[in-house]
Amino acid sequence: MDLSKLQVCDQDLSEALLNQYLSAEAIAVDTETMGLNPMRDRLCLIQLCDPNGNVAMIRVAKGQQKAERLQQLMEAPQILKVFHFARFDVAQLYHTFGVMTDPIFCTKIASKMARTYTSSHGLKTLVQELEQIELDKSSQSSDWGNVNNLSPEQLSYAANDVRYLISMKEKLQKMLEREDRWELAQECFRCILVFVKLDLRQFQNIFEH
Repeated sequence: MDLSKLQVCDQDLSEALLNQYLSAEAIAVDTETMGLNPMRDRLCLIQLCDPNGNVAMIRVAKGQQKAERLQQLMEAPQILKVFHFARFDVAQLYHTFGVMTDPIFCTKIASKMARTYTSSHGLKTLVQELEQIELDKSSQSSDWGNVNNLSPEQLSYAANDVRYLISMKEKLQKMLEREDRWELAQECFRCILVFVKLDLRQFQNIFEH
């Protein structure tokens, strides 16, 4: 990716970026954190991309509790927020900022429901099959807490995590519709916030016998 076209914001979106993204029908979203436990590992970076490929990143300050423009975007009912493994990213946004992200499309859930011919539903595999692009994941496990000094490799990695989500959403939706699974998938997406709240309160397996 040409990093000269990447817009980086501190702590929140700019007013101009907010207005730009509010005009889109869908926004791709991803997060980078210090680890996989939202109760322990803080949110460091938020990546956004619109259908035209305009990528922006928000550097989150340690201890930051508000991002009002981001919250307005995430809660805008007319804009679909597209994630890969939304359950994790939505939990981070909810735990950090109290953001109630809605509506949601999760490419991981969609992949599991549409691509039942495989057990591989990671982002790299999905991008490779649906977009014929091989992602470089070498920066996946790196220090995202040093947000003011992220390397070009980290920035490129973070941008690539959102660049293809909207295109893949369209392809996965067509597959789900073709296999008569689209309505059920939408019901699953609507359940994500419930699972997020359960996760953050450390409830596990409550639907089990």
